[in-house]
Amino acid sequence: MKRNKIILGLVSIFAVFLLAACGGETEETNPEENTVTETESNTEEEMDMESESDSNEDMEGMDHSEMDMSSSGEVPEDLREAENPTYDVGSQAIIETDHMEGMNGAEATIAGAYDTTVYTVSYTPTTGGEEVTDHKWVIHEELEDAGEAPLESGTEVTLNADHMEGMNGATAEIDSAEETTVYMVDFVPTTGGEEVTNHKWVTENELSPVE
Repeated sequence: MKRNKIILGLVSIFAVFLLAACGGETEETNPEENTVTETESNTEEEMDMESESDSNEDMEGMDHSEMDMSSSGEVPEDLREAENPTYDVGSQAIIETDHMEGMNGAEATIAGAYDTTVYTVSYTPTTGGEEVTDHKWVIHEELEDAGEAPLESGTEVTLNADHMEGMNGATAEIDSAEETTVYMVDFVPTTGGEEVTNHKWVTENELSPVE
């Protein structure tokens, strides 16, 4: 009888140790699971941030890589020089438009002044990609076989200008037309960098006098 009690006691002690060991394993496992979950969560957040950063960089790169800010200064042979422009060639004016980054507020030197019809156009680049809408500006003399100016909104034309990559030879639709004086200008971007020379085009109402 006494022996049975001893055996029963040993079994009880063993059971207590077994339960304690199981409990210890459970406590050790949970922190590891939590750590894995937190690590996965942090990785997902980092991937989201990297994706957003890449997207922002792509959007920033668009304005700089696609636009030829400077030009050779050559103009179509039939483009007529302005007789009495508001801003004479060689004078200064403030640019009041934001066709591209660093343009608005820059002080420009007038490199050329011409009387013509300017258009905003929408087109799909010949190099592929999304449609460019309401691009400013294309002048009448930069349209292939354009005929008499001004052309009405909705008219389909072929572009004969290379202001942007994929522009020359593209089929475009006229969005709006305006008869005015356009200017070719030199300026240093307000964001810094090299001087932009012979930029095409800025309209008269996109300039203001230097105070």
